[in-house]
Amino acid sequence: MDGRWLARLSLAAGTVAVLVLLLFAGLRSVVLVGAGAAGLAVTAAGLWWVLAHRGVVRALALVLVVAAPLAVLVLYVAAGLLWVVLVSLGLWALAVSAGRAALVGETGPAAPREAPADRPARPFLIMNPRSGGGKVGKFQLVHKAEELGAEVVVLDPAHPQDVAALARRAVDEGADLLGVAGGDGTQALVAGVAAERGLPFLVISAGTRNHFALDLGLDREDPSTCLEALTDGVELRVDLGYVGDRVFVNNASFGAYAAVVQSPAYRDDKARTILDLLPDLLTRHSGPRLAVRAGTTALDGPQAVLVSNNPYRMGDPAGLGRRERLDSGLLGVLGVHVDNAAQAAWMLRGRRGSGLTSLTATEVVIDADAPAVQAGVDGEALTLPTPVRCRIAPGTLRVRVPRHRPGVPHSAPTMNWRRVRRLAARMGRTARGRAAG
Repeated sequence: MDGRWLARLSLAAGTVAVLVLLLFAGLRSVVLVGAGAAGLAVTAAGLWWVLAHRGVVRALALVLVVAAPLAVLVLYVAAGLLWVVLVSLGLWALAVSAGRAALVGETGPAAPREAPADRPARPFLIMNPRSGGGKVGKFQLVHKAEELGAEVVVLDPAHPQDVAALARRAVDEGADLLGVAGGDGTQALVAGVAAERGLPFLVISAGTRNHFALDLGLDREDPSTCLEALTDGVELRVDLGYVGDRVFVNNASFGAYAAVVQSPAYRDDKARTILDLLPDLLTRHSGPRLAVRAGTTALDGPQAVLVSNNPYRMGDPAGLGRRERLDSGLLGVLGVHVDNAAQAAWMLRGRRGSGLTSLTATEVVIDADAPAVQAGVDGEALTLPTPVRCRIAPGTLRVRVPRHRPGVPHSAPTMNWRRVRRLAARMGRTARGRAAG
């Protein structure tokens, strides 16, 4: 459907949603909306208490998290207006969905520029057989890569190897392309060597989460399709993030999350470790106090900071953890600063919430009241001396990708009613102009 018609549908659905409440609930509609908002705020506050406390307080908070939405539901049923609320919410969801879809054509990111790429003469690939639960073996990646003329080194999990050193040695011996079938941390180490030596880099989506592969538009279900880049590939120029001298392709985290992943118990029982460690981290009873400077903006005392190689999507829960661009030349910065349940409730407002700061910068400095801080760099637990400097290196990595690939799923932009109204009005003006002609 044309964007202007979607804008008109959005405005119509939003108007009818309000009318349904007013016509069937009258003045009680104000109470219904207020009760729903209050229930949402209380639930968010309860979740904060669950994370920030232990023992009896946590147990009572869990009861509150369950009881608050149930109480709102009982109120709607008792008033005989549950169907009104559900119909109105459905129409409102349609209005927001149609409005965001209408704005896609105006705000969608530019597609990355593809450059022709010759077939490499001596590709060198490193493969981790344990990554992704054994995808290297499941998809016969070693055999398929060797059939295409690649030299393959399969890592031995029992004897850890320096993958960056392996890559440098391969380049010294004549390799003209480097690639990795493994997790994002391994991808980053070899990508750093490829950027340093000016060689193309091949991402094979054989890891568990494969965030970098996702944002490059690669097929994460069948990593063998990535090998098509060796015979029918194109080249993209993307940015790399650096924390100190270490490369990251996704992100570097500091504060609460970084401290949690440092725990030896984290890999065995993630949920229990998080619930056990977060109370002290969120209430600042443990861990250093952070101070962050991103460009001209300063953040004092955030509990968690995420610095990403290009910004993550905001305002789209389905798109969290995704980047629509890897060539903006900017770091994304997310800072979480929550001192109490009220701020936790306000964080439901997303970008506008007082507890969540979203920024972009070319350089970010993380300092602390300690000589070192814990960090998670592309999932790898590290301890780094303070101050920690993060920077972006624009267009420094040449990534070789298949010519035909799924692509990056674009998210609808954040809803903006003013722009939707303007788009719908433009449709009306265009129609009148044609009639006059």
